[in-house]
Amino acid sequence: MELCDRYRIPHSLFLGAGDGGWSEADRAKALAFEAYRRSVCEQCGTRASEWDEAEGGDRYAYVTTTVRCVGCELIAVEQDQVPEGPDGYGVRIGLVPRPR
Repeated sequence: MELCDRYRIPHSLFLGAGDGGWSEADRAKALAFEAYRRSVCEQCGTRASEWDEAEGGDRYAYVTTTVRCVGCELIAVEQDQVPEGPDGYGVRIGLVPRPR
């Protein structure tokens, strides 16, 4: 059902019912891709198997790098201005394009 929600299709269509239904190969690919997506760390973008030597990975498969994002920097600076306590509750900082 999660895939049906993501692709905004009825479950019966995913199961291959009716015209335009997904083939068995299409379903297998979608399910495999979803399994892959779930195996990727949301924070660093790597998979546990890439680090696990028992699975053919390497404990030192990656090295760190430092990247500065000016947008993230602006958000962090502005976030420092949000008051603590009730006046700051629910305040989120985002970016919008500057009017031209």
